[in-house]
Amino acid sequence: MHETRIPLHLLRRLPPEPTPRPHDRLGRPLRDLRISVTDRCNFRCSYCMPKEIFGPGYRFLPQPELLSFEEITRAARAFVALGVEKIRLTGGEPLMRRELHQLVAQLAALRTPEGRPLDLTLTTNGALLARQAQALRDAGLQRLTVSLDALDDALFRRMNDVDFPVDLVLEGIASAQALGFAPIKINMVVQRGVNDHEVLRLAEHFRGSGMVLRFIEFMDVGCSNGWRMDQVVPSRELQQLVHARWPLRALDPCQPGETAERWAYEDGAGEIGFISSVTQAFCGDCNRARLSTDGRVFHCLFAHQGHDLRHLLRDGASDDAVLQGVIAAYWQRRADRYSQLRGEGVSGLPRVEMHFIGG
Repeated sequence: MHETRIPLHLLRRLPPEPTPRPHDRLGRPLRDLRISVTDRCNFRCSYCMPKEIFGPGYRFLPQPELLSFEEITRAARAFVALGVEKIRLTGGEPLMRRELHQLVAQLAALRTPEGRPLDLTLTTNGALLARQAQALRDAGLQRLTVSLDALDDALFRRMNDVDFPVDLVLEGIASAQALGFAPIKINMVVQRGVNDHEVLRLAEHFRGSGMVLRFIEFMDVGCSNGWRMDQVVPSRELQQLVHARWPLRALDPCQPGETAERWAYEDGAGEIGFISSVTQAFCGDCNRARLSTDGRVFHCLFAHQGHDLRHLLRDGASDDAVLQGVIAAYWQRRADRYSQLRGEGVSGLPRVEMHFIGG
């Protein structure tokens, strides 16, 4: 048999070997990246940024400490080379970052090592969505998640604590849907004794709309929201509540590491989801990294310490391979599983605030 050899001039044209995709100490791959583009928000929801702490006088990050769009894109490119297929832009409230559509355009141009476009999405409170939806869509944003904790206007104003009307959020959602964002997901953080009586109202409102309503258990993110276990409404209780009104059937996950348990209405009126990080921890297949506003990598929503990338992006690591190597080394040391350990001596540890690294 003759050995087949590739001519040297053709060998030089071959694409480089793909970067090995790292796994952490629990065998979890790196697949999702959540990027916080600002630590500021125009709401003061008590479970995230209570006004008594984040009121006048609170020092948010000055502009020079934020990653630039070019730095964010370079970091994202390194993550994509290591296996990230999905990027979510978060905050704070990401639409408060000026000219955000320019960053969206840069990220939308990235491709996986196999040449596929990324799944690019954004989470927002919807307050600024109506005026920015067109620019975001034109820049390449594909999907949206909108936080909406009540339809009752008086309750919604109390919960956002800045007297913002719910109708303007609904207007933003309608604008986004008309522009073709699909599917739009609606996230409701449910707190017992606060807004749990709105669950069926939201379910009825979004049934048949083509949007996916998801109920999120109230979580002990950060150390400022006064979290108590007795305010958590377990997802199983919510699922039974909805099922009693509109029968549901379980759906398979769309992809590994998915946070929401998916259910469909038996009558064909669409889909809803339940995110149960308190009562049914999903740490076992968590594949998410988070890049904070100031350029630190966090490997868990409940982490207290991040790994600094900003100094590499600004002062060194001119070679992208060096940046990839640092990120891979961070991920390979990862062993975070806070939700599985909650109550085993970890709940009292310091945790980064949610507005700083996104939900």
